[in-house]
Amino acid sequence: MNDRVRKDTARRLERAMGSLGTAAMARMDDRLAWYRQLSAEDRSWVGLVAQAGIAAFVDWFQSADGGTPAPSVEIFGTAPRELKRSVSLQQTVDLVRIVVEVVEAEVQELAAPGGEDQLRQAILRYTRDVAFAAAHVYAREAEVRGAWDARLEALIVDALVRGEVGDGLHSWAAALGWTSSPVVVLAGHAPEADPQTLIDGMRDKGRRLGHDLLAGVQGERLIVIVGGAGSVKDAARHVVPRFGPGPVVIGPEVPDLQAAASSARAAMAGLRAAAGWPDAPRPVPAEDLLAERAIDGDEDARAQLVENVYRPLEGTPLLDTLATYLEQGTSLEATARLLFVHPNTVRYRLKKITELTGYLPTEGRSAFTLQVGLILGRLSRTAVT
Repeated sequence: MNDRVRKDTARRLERAMGSLGTAAMARMDDRLAWYRQLSAEDRSWVGLVAQAGIAAFVDWFQSADGGTPAPSVEIFGTAPRELKRSVSLQQTVDLVRIVVEVVEAEVQELAAPGGEDQLRQAILRYTRDVAFAAAHVYAREAEVRGAWDARLEALIVDALVRGEVGDGLHSWAAALGWTSSPVVVLAGHAPEADPQTLIDGMRDKGRRLGHDLLAGVQGERLIVIVGGAGSVKDAARHVVPRFGPGPVVIGPEVPDLQAAASSARAAMAGLRAAAGWPDAPRPVPAEDLLAERAIDGDEDARAQLVENVYRPLEGTPLLDTLATYLEQGTSLEATARLLFVHPNTVRYRLKKITELTGYLPTEGRSAFTLQVGLILGRLSRTAVT
């Protein structure tokens, strides 16, 4: 009896497939605002998915013996991958609900006499399987997209560290949703945690704070690029605790991602040279490590020190005053005696040196940086002549 009723119901379903599909599409257009906003091509694909779902249900109902699994996963293979980016999982659930409503509304007409409950139970079972199938499809797409995003992120970080900033960098970053400026790069040692778990956690934290964040682990180093932070201090406060033990160096703030290679270069050079200043704060700006970076062979740091320290003083009495002051162990009186000037003149000149260079000769770290800058300036003059 049940087999005969099932077969009769299946024949009725088969004859009604076209009208059910049309009714489902009309109800989508009437009730789903987001569906109406889709392109004509995407609406066409959605219609094909709905038709495929109904056809698959009919085929399954015809052959089902109570234990046959519903072939629900295959219906999503009808649409191209791009459609999964246009239609969210929640919207897919809306589509399934409407198709089910359309079929349920016609149960009395579609089912053979005595087969109404049988058809309703089949619809419920099939709906459950379709829901699980939709979740499976979107989860798989998310995994694929996540793996692709991770590779793209690694490419961006690697390109910035290498200084290979091409036209594709902004396209790569845009694909990851990067829109922020200014940008700052931090470099330090990676913790022992799983790299991808670490990076995902940092990115989620950055998103909650309204920052864009890219990160990459290269060997023992962790490189983090932060965009959209209100200040360097703001960016560092939430990122630095994620680094492993040891120094964390902050590159200079730059206007956009295209210019971030210079920030990355400074941060990496600072990380290499940080051992020269064991008592450096954590984090430490790369600018505060100019002297150590220059000694370590960083050409950018050498050029910056010559430009910032030696050039402003060159050709003025300030240069001799600074050199004598440093050679005399920062003794004001000894400097005045050797230069045959009053100590107040030395004080005045030291103040001018601070105004021109930004470094205070009477402070230990600044005096060290000024000393390195003077030496590099002299060497640059020798190289020119």
